[in-house]
Amino acid sequence: MYTKADLKTHLSGMGIRPQGSLLIHSSMKAIGDVENGADTVLDAFIEYMKDGLLIFPTHTWHEDNNPGGVYNPFTEPSCVGILGNLFMKRAGVIRSWHPSHSVAALGKDADTYTSGEELRNTPCSREGCWGKLYDRKAQILFLGCTLKSNTFIHGVEEWNDVPERLTEEYHHYKIVNEKGQQLDYAQKCHSKKYGDVSRNYDKLLAPGLHEGIVTIGKIGDATSYLCEAKALADMCSEFLRKDPQLFLDDSPVPEKWYK
Repeated sequence: MYTKADLKTHLSGMGIRPQGSLLIHSSMKAIGDVENGADTVLDAFIEYMKDGLLIFPTHTWHEDNNPGGVYNPFTEPSCVGILGNLFMKRAGVIRSWHPSHSVAALGKDADTYTSGEELRNTPCSREGCWGKLYDRKAQILFLGCTLKSNTFIHGVEEWNDVPERLTEEYHHYKIVNEKGQQLDYAQKCHSKKYGDVSRNYDKLLAPGLHEGIVTIGKIGDATSYLCEAKALADMCSEFLRKDPQLFLDDSPVPEKWYK
């Protein structure tokens, strides 16, 4: 059974920068048996990142979310995992006001990092929380999951104007603010024309490993991948310039593009 001290040792061994910005996609069950469960996992991350910025996705894009089209960032459960759901209830955590692709953050600049999402009109805008990962030279950890979970790459496709990744029409929401008022909001959504293209995002693993952008390690029992956000986005953007529809199938990225 893993302890908090064990997990903090694993985080250091992965090369996570404790004073940096870290976003975590996670599978709690992949970690294995942990003393006191998910709360200990969160305690380990929070203590390790006490001088940095810790971020979890708290998405609400699922059809069961936002009943009546109303997104309440203070109460709406996330559809992407137990750790994010528990994390956003911790003291001091700030959740962004994005009705489909919110994040929750704790630590250095959490308020400025999460602010302004109600001013965006796409899932992963360059000026929003997902684009700010690039500006902050953040790290993205895939804790017991693969790069298929990489919401950041949805953003990279969006910023590169890849055709037919966003809907033409706008989806309308109401966002509940801290005063209980409902703010009108409209955004384009991810297009379903080609299904879920993220199923092919893991083709970035081989070139990422080759370029030193991705490293592999273990946290508990969980095989985990740590990515450098800026370098990953730059590499992916270069690939998309060669083939804007790179992620429509699972064929490997041509080795000549990066070797």
